[in-house]
Amino acid sequence: MLDLLIRGGTVVDGSGEPARRADVGIKAGFIEALGTVDEPASETLDATGQMVTPGFIDPHTHYDAQLFWDPFATPSNFHGVTTVIGGNCGFTLAPLVPSDADYLRRMMSKVEGMPLAALETGLPWDWESFDDYLGRLEGKLGVNAGFLVGHCALRRAVMGADSIGNEANSAQIDAMARLLDASLAAGGLGFSTSRAFTHTDGDGEPVPSRWASVDEVVTLCEVVSGHEGTTLEFISNGCLNGFEDDDIDLAARMSLAAQRLANWNVLGIDARSPERVRQQLGASERVAERGGRIVALTMPILVGMCMSLRTHCALHSIPGWAEVLTLPIPERMEKLRDPAIRREMDERSHSKGAGVLAGLAHWGTYRVGETFSEKNRDLSGRTIAEIADERGASHFDTLVDVVLEDELRTVLWPAARGDDEASWKLRAEVWDHPDVLLGGSDAGAHLDRMCGSPYPTIFLGDCLRGRRIVAIERAVELITRAPAELFGLRDRGVLREGARADVVVFDPDKIGAGDITEIHDLPGDSKRLVAPALGVKRVIVNGATIVTEDRTSGDTPGTLLRSGRDTRTVPLR
Repeated sequence: MLDLLIRGGTVVDGSGEPARRADVGIKAGFIEALGTVDEPASETLDATGQMVTPGFIDPHTHYDAQLFWDPFATPSNFHGVTTVIGGNCGFTLAPLVPSDADYLRRMMSKVEGMPLAALETGLPWDWESFDDYLGRLEGKLGVNAGFLVGHCALRRAVMGADSIGNEANSAQIDAMARLLDASLAAGGLGFSTSRAFTHTDGDGEPVPSRWASVDEVVTLCEVVSGHEGTTLEFISNGCLNGFEDDDIDLAARMSLAAQRLANWNVLGIDARSPERVRQQLGASERVAERGGRIVALTMPILVGMCMSLRTHCALHSIPGWAEVLTLPIPERMEKLRDPAIRREMDERSHSKGAGVLAGLAHWGTYRVGETFSEKNRDLSGRTIAEIADERGASHFDTLVDVVLEDELRTVLWPAARGDDEASWKLRAEVWDHPDVLLGGSDAGAHLDRMCGSPYPTIFLGDCLRGRRIVAIERAVELITRAPAELFGLRDRGVLREGARADVVVFDPDKIGAGDITEIHDLPGDSKRLVAPALGVKRVIVNGATIVTEDRTSGDTPGTLLRSGRDTRTVPLR
């Protein structure tokens, strides 16, 4: 007898093949039958008029901490995500020397926007090895989850406070290599690192991985080559500002040393600068010429990110801005009242040195969100440009004047760039590139700034009822089979007999996401941004229902994905 029979739905199986009407029979966590199924079942779900697809795979999350207090990875699970990959950008919570727990918490709070109170109260912090960390999650997951091993934790565990400001010596590199080897043997999915100028720790210093020599990085990648089903992930200045020769050389050396592909985050697409897209993808060609492979992650939707001059956000990374924005609030406000300081900050935001962050400097497009003073009470929902025109002031001066009235607490939403027909056409072309993968949600991070987790439902709704720039079969493939193949996930990402029963059932006329709202449900009464899923009827992980419409079942059928056991090695070409 089947455990569950999904009858009469339109199956989009993840392969890219045409959708078809079919029944799906599930037994013992696997797809038992597909087609016309007449077997009896303990439960039958009538999926007439619904679409039935593989569970969605989010390849770039930071759920490393949240899964301890929220094993369902909300709100991703509501949006049909059944598998998440964590440990990205060089940031993991293990391996851990107990005395370094405070450093890691403060680093993660700063660099990935996880509330410090939630990190302090929501996790036991009672592990040391990567194996210990994975063991704390084994058997307690509502979704499937796998984790790369982060360079920063490796470096801190071996070098302690010396991991900041210093290159490692040969003995320390050997110790890191042994620690990485043990972490991968325990089931780590690979190695991740950051060399991005935007990544600073809780003390405002570059994170540990940014102090590593090229030899250190390459040596650690060599360790990866000895473990089945592993991969690489990195973020560098080149990912943000455009790849230069040094970036490309390091990426090639990493891939060749590991004999693994490396994915990087994130490729922005804007038709106003198509040459940037060509240049970034050209890095893949140059790495391929040397025998390696790198893959760009890019998001299929535009994810808004709010800003504030009171708390840490992307604006802090504009050259010279941190010198002002890290001051105590009274001193910060005093500096921001100074016309000369304002002029310098505005000029720096438009300078060549700002790189990709110069895209944040279109001050007039910022829309005022939540306000806190009587004078600003009627400004919510209005753009800075509109307010500036009324006041006869510059856009930047107007923005600063507004936030000063709220003692810098004003929530600001920059307009998304690239939301035009030409940019969407360019995205559709880029998605067909063999070295491009959809992803980069950062789900589990930047919790009070952005909400990228709904991208699967928004993307599918757009493909079914909006711009329709790719067929639904291709859209589903891009967020199921494609990431499964990139990470070598065994028996996931497709609906076929014998595959793992990770399944989503949704209404094609309603699939999408509601408005982003702020809720206070994290440990320590910390807040985060979430968006409800629309049209999702059922989410199934390993044959068990985890979501029925907008409710979680409370079951934890997820698999802790371990390299080799749950993954296979993906050839470079």
